Amino acid sequence: MLLRTNVSNIGDPFILNDDHYYMYCTDFDVEGFKVRISDDLINWETKGIALDLSNSWAYKSFWAPEVVKHNDVYIMHYSARSKKDNKLRIGVATSSSPLGPFKDVYNGPMFDLSYACIDGHVLKYEDKYYLFYSRDCSDNYQTDGKRLSQIYVLELSEDLLSVKGEPKLIISPDKDYDCIPHNNCMWNEGPAIIQDNGLFYLAYSANFFASNNYSICIATSNNPLGPYIKCDDYNPILKSMPLGNDFSGPGHNCFFKDKQGNTKIAFHIQTDENSPSQNRKACIADVKFVNKRMVIEL
Repeated sequence: MLLRTNVSNIGDPFILNDDHYYMYCTDFDVEGFKVRISDDLINWETKGIALDLSNSWAYKSFWAPEVVKHNDVYIMHYSARSKKDNKLRIGVATSSSPLGPFKDVYNGPMFDLSYACIDGHVLKYEDKYYLFYSRDCSDNYQTDGKRLSQIYVLELSEDLLSVKGEPKLIISPDKDYDCIPHNNCMWNEGPAIIQDNGLFYLAYSANFFASNNYSICIATSNNPLGPYIKCDDYNPILKSMPLGNDFSGPGHNCFFKDKQGNTKIAFHIQTDENSPSQNRKACIADVKFVNKRMVIEL
């Protein structure tokens, strides 16, 4: 069943199930990130600014916050553009409460690989933690002149505040359905991973975000670090419906469990299907797994 929330003019919704449901999004009217709270997943109340970055290392492009609870600390990984070099980087902040205020750990990027990084997503596997992220197309030029957004993974420190080792490329735009160009750019971004019966499902967003081509695709692996095989037989798993259905440009999702233990997916769609833009609204749906295949119930 599809739930259309009252949250709009956002992007990249992430939901944390704690004592209440908490939603963090890309917001366009603050320098940082708001926090919203709900008990029914439909009606959300804004409770203020969770992370204020108005006097920080970053100055715009405050995108895609995700919050995990780890050792009784709430840890937010987020994307932003650095004042120092105008490059997209991933930052990290901590708080004792999901409402915040979160405090930036470094007042600077969490790490710097000398290229644009966005969309950090944390995965625990066995006794290690990993950060999946998108190498952004803004400075990822290919030999043919095209620019790609690709998904990588790095190992995290045990406290989730730093990275170690070398990044590993996971997936790159290479299918008809996930490499539709816009201004010579192509995107695989917004990674989110969930496991079922030993199979890891990597959800990612494909194509230009402010278009009806934006969609959510799935790749699977028996190991969280890959190799991942894209599910050509049912990709994109979420895509635009014909105009008039108010379901356009689904993208940038997260997975979470509700209070009853059901698996859910949260994602955004266009607020105005006739005029795709950064103004999007949050939706939620049920996730099932049938014969090693993910099914999203709209």
